[in-house]
Amino acid sequence: MLRRSNPETAMLLYQLHEWNRAWLEPFSTWAEAHAHMLSSSHSWMSSLPGASRAAAGYELLHRIGKDYEKPEFGIHEVEVGGRKCPVVEREVLRTPFCRLLRFKRFSDDAGELRNMKDDPAVLVVAPLSGHHATLLRDTVQTLLGAHKVYITDWIDARMVPAADGAFTLDDYVATIERFIRHIGAKDLHVISVCQPTVPVLAAVSLMAARGEAVPRSLVMMGGPIDTRESPTAVNNLAAQKPLWWFEQNLIHLVPANYPGRGRRVYPGFLQHMGFIGMNPERHFMSHWDFYQDLVKGDLDDADAHRRFYDEYNAVLDMPAEYYLDTVRIVFQEHLLPRGLWDVAGERVDPSKLKGTALFTIEGELDDISGQGQTRAAHELCTGIAGRDRRHLTVQGAGHYGIFSGRRWRTQVYPQVREFIAAHDGAKKPVAKSVAKAKKAAKRSR
Repeated sequence: MLRRSNPETAMLLYQLHEWNRAWLEPFSTWAEAHAHMLSSSHSWMSSLPGASRAAAGYELLHRIGKDYEKPEFGIHEVEVGGRKCPVVEREVLRTPFCRLLRFKRFSDDAGELRNMKDDPAVLVVAPLSGHHATLLRDTVQTLLGAHKVYITDWIDARMVPAADGAFTLDDYVATIERFIRHIGAKDLHVISVCQPTVPVLAAVSLMAARGEAVPRSLVMMGGPIDTRESPTAVNNLAAQKPLWWFEQNLIHLVPANYPGRGRRVYPGFLQHMGFIGMNPERHFMSHWDFYQDLVKGDLDDADAHRRFYDEYNAVLDMPAEYYLDTVRIVFQEHLLPRGLWDVAGERVDPSKLKGTALFTIEGELDDISGQGQTRAAHELCTGIAGRDRRHLTVQGAGHYGIFSGRRWRTQVYPQVREFIAAHDGAKKPVAKSVAKAKKAAKRSR
């Protein structure tokens, strides 16, 4: 049984955070100005003795104290068939808690445009677990070379008015169903990254049980289908603490300066503290290396640090109901793998899923979703033929490496592309699609 936290305490902590953020803002701005004055080639102060060290210190102070807003996807062009094509980001559907985005490619070459229209459609379901969907920028950018790409862009819960009601895990499943129907399931491939593997499998299983059209393939990457397999520190925390502990210690009320005033959330700033707390030494050394790079004038490495932490430090609030549902259903009671999960009164039965191919992907060194947790989907989806299944364990890859970075682009994506092409067949012959995929994979190496 849940024991709700005291409303005054729940409001106070978030409000204290806001006051602290407001207090730090002028100091952060002041530090940024001094860093610029001491490092700019147009400033006489940059030639003073020790200017580079002082500038580096000021910039580090600025970045530690600044507020990180949601980054942009910033995908404006992509290479398709050896040609640069412009890309336009469009919102095609919106709910109070999520936007369905389409990254539409354009070309002035009629033949290339026809080829792009025949490319498989892919829905990337981003996690609602602290970071924004822009964390999957590299995933989207890579996929756009050979696919029509959609993505779920979850809205920060503090920006959703309380009048719009609660958002539960059941609502998440219903949102995925709605988006799949809107795009068109019969010619769609769904890629779920981390947390959404569970609601995506539920959504598609329920659609199959009702006799609805289902996606041609599911690609599940690093997700907690069954957290009893190789439990990680994250899994152990969820299993060891009672649900009321999460309710009392992690759920707070959005303060009055946001549209979601009074909404119960798991605040992004608390999540960020948890992210840092998992590997504090690594983050400390990363900031120290950033300081040293600035002093040495290694601007490429310094820019890489800025890009990473601009994304990593930008976090969102999660609706309390959804978060607590996830802790209970996924991490404590394991209702999906036990066959006991009911969504809006309907039993989730992945064995009903037929005609959809399944590709599970795990990282060898994943410290968030341990080995076997995603692969467990194969044991549940007994209706999928063996020829339509595949599993990949990416050697040397951690959690983020399976969907972002060099390993994603050179090892994982070529296999994902080939798998999708082999199970597409909507408009292009399968053999032709696979051949094109293999050719592209060789180019990417």
